[in-house]
Amino acid sequence: MTTTLQLSDKTLADIARNVAKYPPEHKQSAVMACLIAAQTEVGWVSPEVITTIAQILEMPTIAVDEVATFYNMYDTKPIGKYKLVICTNLPCQLTHGETAATYLKETLGIGYNETTPCGTFTLKEGECMGACGDSPVMLVNNKRMCSFMSKEKIDALLNELRAEGKAA
Repeated sequence: MTTTLQLSDKTLADIARNVAKYPPEHKQSAVMACLIAAQTEVGWVSPEVITTIAQILEMPTIAVDEVATFYNMYDTKPIGKYKLVICTNLPCQLTHGETAATYLKETLGIGYNETTPCGTFTLKEGECMGACGDSPVMLVNNKRMCSFMSKEKIDALLNELRAEGKAA
């Protein structure tokens, strides 16, 4: 049996703010925002996160799990400190997306859905990010969009994130 998780007051306030956007009888509509809030705190959507969100929203656990496993912005397994998602759809592929992806794999020494041994980076393949004119594009931790990702820009980004990770 999966147990619930004690989330921080900040995360609970964020969840409450998102739930309040909907009529009480439709609070389940906040499930995506609630999962993001919990994932931001915990680092991934663990079974305990799913159970906790289900209890808060008074939903069946399976319904929350279905949302968490359907959308690729939720991580249902632990990931590295930085999740790098590179677009592999056709527009990005036509403008060196595969070159950028191959370079990332070689530089990090990992493939898609893998994490570097140090736990710093997880590499994921992503669907269209709506920035075809900026391709190839990457998303860092579901929040930061990076455009025109040449080898030089990839190196600069990785160095920046490594330095940021050491400073934290």
